Amino acid sequence: MSEPSEEKPDIKGEGGGEQLHLKVVTQDGTEVDFKVKKTTPLFKLMNAYCQRQAIDRKSVRFVTPEGTVVQDDMTATDLELEDGDSIDVMQEQTGGM
Repeated sequence: MSEPSEEKPDIKGEGGGEQLHLKVVTQDGTEVDFKVKKTTPLFKLMNAYCQRQAIDRKSVRFVTPEGTVVQDDMTATDLELEDGDSIDVMQEQTGGM
């Protein structure tokens, strides 16, 4: 028995641009697929992910596999992301000594 296919949210930005399929990967390995334009500010993807998972946007951090923290105004072009690339999402940590 196959699992139902999950609909990929289509995050559209201003103007034209090539579309990419990006994966948001959680710490436990769960993947959520998104389709975005290279020029779309990634805050749209991050907000869509948080709404879909019912989590507070301020409680998580999005990071590229290279370790770059994704800022709201960054685009896939800024981060040199390609079709099929992933962005890791992790719980924001506070405190410590």
